[in-house]
Amino acid sequence: MASIDNDILSFSGDVAIPQAPPEFKSGFIGIIGRPNVGKSTLMNQLVGQKIAITSPVAQTTRNRLRGIVTTSEAQFIFVDTPGIHKPHHQLGEILVENAKIAIDSVDVVLFVVEGTVACGAGDRFIAELVTRSQTPVILGVNKVDQQPTDYQSIDESYQELANTYQWPIVKFSAKTGTGLPQLQTLLVENLDYGPFYYPPDLVTDQPERFIMGELIREQILLLTREEVPHSVAIAIDQVEETPSITRVLATIHVERDSQKGILIGKGGSMLKAIGSAAREQIQKLISGKVYLELFVKVQPKWRHSRFRLSELGYRIED
Repeated sequence: MASIDNDILSFSGDVAIPQAPPEFKSGFIGIIGRPNVGKSTLMNQLVGQKIAITSPVAQTTRNRLRGIVTTSEAQFIFVDTPGIHKPHHQLGEILVENAKIAIDSVDVVLFVVEGTVACGAGDRFIAELVTRSQTPVILGVNKVDQQPTDYQSIDESYQELANTYQWPIVKFSAKTGTGLPQLQTLLVENLDYGPFYYPPDLVTDQPERFIMGELIREQILLLTREEVPHSVAIAIDQVEETPSITRVLATIHVERDSQKGILIGKGGSMLKAIGSAAREQIQKLISGKVYLELFVKVQPKWRHSRFRLSELGYRIED
């Protein structure tokens, strides 16, 4: 990251934000797409570190998460959004509504599709959705490292989609980083001149507590069977910092007693495995020793209750 020697313009909390140099560009980029196309992996790769959780389970992202990348020529604020899908409960409706809101509240939409399969009905639905806004759109074809040998027909289907709406198109791999410099160049071209919105060394605007909860939820997604992950919400109850260790107490909320049993496991084995793996990730986040204690609580049908959803931090965003 280039050093900035400009005069101080403003402060964010206790952190100084420098004045942007001439010809500097900045803006908010909404990462939109179907579930499991690699949006969170892309954000982590662009930012250069893990701020968004990833898993093979669809609909992993629940909150709009901002990742910040600052170079000598631009500041990109990437907004990771939940995958757009047909909702089956109140939580799903909130997630999809927040993704739609993001389309109208950013400067550029990066519409991410999966380059291992041809353009489908879900992609075309999102395409029609984003064109209702006046926001510029870039079509990003992800997972080029996993494309089959006969990928020409796949590429042609997305080129046809891009041509229909006159969108620029770029291919890349969020996993390996291939093609991301070209993506970044295209994003700069589509941003307006603007200020620093955040200090240049900041990588996310989310508090540590939020990311701690997400890291715990990620391990549940990775370690438990299919019926559990989408029924889970994490509440960070307490964070106590000392010079030698950070103590974190968290509650895992589920909907049924059977899910609680799965999460705890025989003799507490599953909860121990989740806690151990999550603790390792949290230690990387805060660069220090962590003591993590997990509790499991049953909240029947919390995904269907506006009140419970609000309590757990899920609401339609402004």
